Amino acid sequence: MAGAKLDDIDRKILSELQADGRMTNVELARRVGISAPPCLRRVRALEELGYIRGYHADIDPRELGFEVQVFAMVRLASQSERDLAAFETLCSDWPLVRECHMLNGEIDFILKCVSPDLSTFQRFLTDNLTAAPNVASVKTSLVIRCAKDEPAVPFEVVEERIRDAG
Repeated sequence: MAGAKLDDIDRKILSELQADGRMTNVELARRVGISAPPCLRRVRALEELGYIRGYHADIDPRELGFEVQVFAMVRLASQSERDLAAFETLCSDWPLVRECHMLNGEIDFILKCVSPDLSTFQRFLTDNLTAAPNVASVKTSLVIRCAKDEPAVPFEVVEERIRDAG
């Protein structure tokens, strides 16, 4: 099971940092019940092992003028690994694409896009996305409102799985 090699303190560290990545190491150590030097060593080890990918501010895109959010469902003409990788590379270069997920089934990729307005997104859609090599079709859905946006890992589920396995 993924994460099984983490002990209780490592999981507490991850849970606390996920809730507040700006806390000091001293505060983190206090919350997880260890002293600051071993806490810092554990955090650095969790970073090196890839459990912690980075630290980010949760910025409201609408406050910066990004009023439009769209999900684009993309079907490719070819699903060879080379063509899939080429499309992923294109997505990584498009600033309006904030997330790109490869799916199984009828749709090959779903993209989460943000834009300041509909006309900017429409230009991106026609000039970039639908014009991209190997793109067979694109269906879009405009987000009306977000009912839930929870990027964090549900640690209560992780802890429950560990209790059930033990």
